[in-house]
Amino acid sequence: MDILSEFFVKVHHQVGKQDIPNLPEQLQEDFENIFKKILKVDPYNRRGLKGHDLDPRRELAGCKTFDIYYLGDAYRIVYKINDLPKVMRVDVLSFDFHDSAYDKAADRI
Repeated sequence: MDILSEFFVKVHHQVGKQDIPNLPEQLQEDFENIFKKILKVDPYNRRGLKGHDLDPRRELAGCKTFDIYYLGDAYRIVYKINDLPKVMRVDVLSFDFHDSAYDKAADRI
């Protein structure tokens, strides 16, 4: 019998103050109702939704993205997984337009 462990999703305080309020209302709702739940149960594969690992030679090495396209714009949730058995945490570093999400995450690491 397999036992699935859920991750604790910790959202950086500036994501709540700066990023989420500036997103379209639909993405704000989706963050709470969909994206955080997916990160809780499947941060590695995002239940098959688009995303990627960031280049290990760059500033955000070890981080992953959740790639979201909404009304023709590209958004990214940048996050880092800590899968040590006693921790099991996903740290959400940013949620914004493509380039801005990377810049904000780099400042918040």
